[in-house]
Amino acid sequence: MTRRELFKTVGSAALISPLMSRAKAEEIPNPHGHRGMGGAPTAFIAHNGRTIGGPGGANGNLARAARGGFATRPFTEDFFDYCHSLGLGGAEMGLPPLDPDTIRKFRDKVQAYDMHVIFNIPLPGTDAGLDLFDKEIAAAKAAGAYGLHAALTGRRYEQFKTLSEYRENFERIQATVSRAEPVLRKHQLRLAIENHKGWRAVEQAAWMKRLSSEYVGVHFDFGNNVSLLEEPMFTLETLKPWIFSGHIKDMAVEPYEDGFLLSEVPFGEGFLDLKKMVVTLRTKNPDMPLDLEMITRDPLKVPIYTDRYWVSLDEIPGQQVAQMMELIQKHPPKGPLPKTAGLNLEDRRKLEENYNLACIKYARQNLEL
Repeated sequence: MTRRELFKTVGSAALISPLMSRAKAEEIPNPHGHRGMGGAPTAFIAHNGRTIGGPGGANGNLARAARGGFATRPFTEDFFDYCHSLGLGGAEMGLPPLDPDTIRKFRDKVQAYDMHVIFNIPLPGTDAGLDLFDKEIAAAKAAGAYGLHAALTGRRYEQFKTLSEYRENFERIQATVSRAEPVLRKHQLRLAIENHKGWRAVEQAAWMKRLSSEYVGVHFDFGNNVSLLEEPMFTLETLKPWIFSGHIKDMAVEPYEDGFLLSEVPFGEGFLDLKKMVVTLRTKNPDMPLDLEMITRDPLKVPIYTDRYWVSLDEIPGQQVAQMMELIQKHPPKGPLPKTAGLNLEDRRKLEENYNLACIKYARQNLEL
């Protein structure tokens, strides 16, 4: 049996993991090219030798207005090549290359691999940052970028102590994006802003409507707004007019004393209707990039029974809260939620790899990705 045949038939991610980690790219073909599922770096944290961040998210807020974190990592092709070796259709990366020769060679690779690439470039916090932002946007465009990704908030219920604090932060973010928009328009490169547990869907949709720019939209995360008591299809439909790209994941929930636990789980093991969500997005745009973000970590605590959870929130309809509580009751986890506490880096790598490869296999067989 060839490796390709084994990949199609074997049922255990644990069995295919050693095979796929060693296989060459041509032995794990990507049947969908750039339309196939790509990879987000937050799905490969242990592989990249990194650790889970503190409050605010696993990625440390990739593209905050202030420069820092993943978005300022020097350009390397390692992660792009690794995604290609797994047969993925694209990759989300940090900064683009700035050297003209490197830009040309990387663009040639993007085209030769038939993959999409999305960059994370920190937004200009002040007018003084516009020149560098312009230079980096031009480089991303020249390197063949499909677009840009930005996660501009942490977890709202952890980040803010008052509603006014949240509103002030939201105003600053809107001003930053408005400052960046003319540069995006100049280079005709689109920025997709993730629903990163910071805004309710109606708040982000209202902002996008006010901004009314064809170069600023939404990077739709399939599961993040569950933490804000939103059913995922509601979030998708609310944001759909502005969605440019997305992070695909499945989610599981489990009650705990202060609320519920929320975890990314291998595709098919959670409660999301992945098929319906993918079809909805690909009907909007058949080439929409959807990048795997199966974050391997301990469950997130969503403390909805505490006062702290609610201080930065307002106007969540009671019916929406009731629907989420019903969802939690009707969809218990199919198995123990993933945990990484106490694992060394190598064991976390193995666990992460098994989860990711299970997702890739499921996406090939069930989602046409």
